[in-house]
Amino acid sequence: MSKQSNSYDLIVIGGGAAGFFGAIRSVQESPNLKILILEKAKQILSKVKISGGGRCNVTHACFDPTEMVTKYPRGHKELLGPFHQFLCGDMMAWLEDKGVPTKIEEDGRIFPVTDKSQSIIDCFTGLCKKYQIEIKTQSSVTSFKREYKIWQVTTKDENYKAKNILIATGSSTAFWNILGKMGYTIVPPVPSLFTFNIKHPLLKDLPGLAVPNAEVKINNIKFEESGPLLITHWGLSGPAVLKLSAWAARELHAKNYKFNVAINWSGQAKENIMAELERNRKQNGKKLVSNLALANLPKRLWQRMLQVTNIPSKLNYASLNAKQIAALIEIIGNCSLQVNGKSTFKDEFVTCGGVDNKQVNFKTMESKLHPNLYFAGEVLNIDAVTGGFNFQAAWTTAYLAAKQIAQNQ
Repeated sequence: MSKQSNSYDLIVIGGGAAGFFGAIRSVQESPNLKILILEKAKQILSKVKISGGGRCNVTHACFDPTEMVTKYPRGHKELLGPFHQFLCGDMMAWLEDKGVPTKIEEDGRIFPVTDKSQSIIDCFTGLCKKYQIEIKTQSSVTSFKREYKIWQVTTKDENYKAKNILIATGSSTAFWNILGKMGYTIVPPVPSLFTFNIKHPLLKDLPGLAVPNAEVKINNIKFEESGPLLITHWGLSGPAVLKLSAWAARELHAKNYKFNVAINWSGQAKENIMAELERNRKQNGKKLVSNLALANLPKRLWQRMLQVTNIPSKLNYASLNAKQIAALIEIIGNCSLQVNGKSTFKDEFVTCGGVDNKQVNFKTMESKLHPNLYFAGEVLNIDAVTGGFNFQAAWTTAYLAAKQIAQNQ
């Protein structure tokens, strides 16, 4: 096509992780491409900036596609093939090659060695400059349509033409509305990755206190998760809660975020807790219950449990009666708490929902409804648990789209 000033080989709509990576990979695959990134906000790569507390959790050390897909409540079936093409090791190698070495932390999360998200942003913007990829901020796309095999893209200030379009608009409701009018089925978006708001005497004044391996179950529906659990000012957070919120996102939305959870603070079977308690009664019978916590629970949480179950702090293990023992076993292994609402996890808002995955070819990320129209990242009905998995879905889908866009030239 002719390279007029407003004509491009590829227009990327959305200046986030998937959009930038898709643009850069496209020109790496086909160096002569003329590319434009349109971003509606003033800032580009805003989610990259705040991810991982400003360190950017770029991906996760999971090198097996079959295991990787188990981290995606939505999109796991569709992502299996793509992950065989481009996974975390490929992204780590790519970043290393571009001067951004990464490191794997103990929990599997992967960060730049610098511990600064700005390293990723500088890498992406530097490559855009190198490859002459244009970036226009505050350029909200209001409509686009295909005429004579060319896409016509309209913003509030300008009209553009492009042979290919890559949509990487994330969880933009406004853009989902535009796509809906073009015939795309939009799976209604609801929040994912959120913390639970709980007001209960057990949690009062204990923010920052954590247990390493709790089990959290939502009563009356099938979902349960295990992992570290954190008490916050507003209730409960930590990996166990966040994973649970992702898997049960639709069900909890339907309940208006009012539901009951059962918590096993120890992560152990009730029989094991009972056996430990009985050992204490025999071997440490004279020790005060308040001074010898079961299941290695944090001392402050343990003492609060005693208060809530009305067990005197001066009582020793030998003096516990059957009712008190039952109350302790219950509050440790099956603690029932009422959830009334949710809070966004830090600033890392993730949405479950988006363009129906059935309308996209996951070998190429091309739309099944319109030729030369591609999707990458969270605009699709794909989301993951916390830990760098959402970014990996963005990198992988953008990689596949870029590969196909380059082949189209």
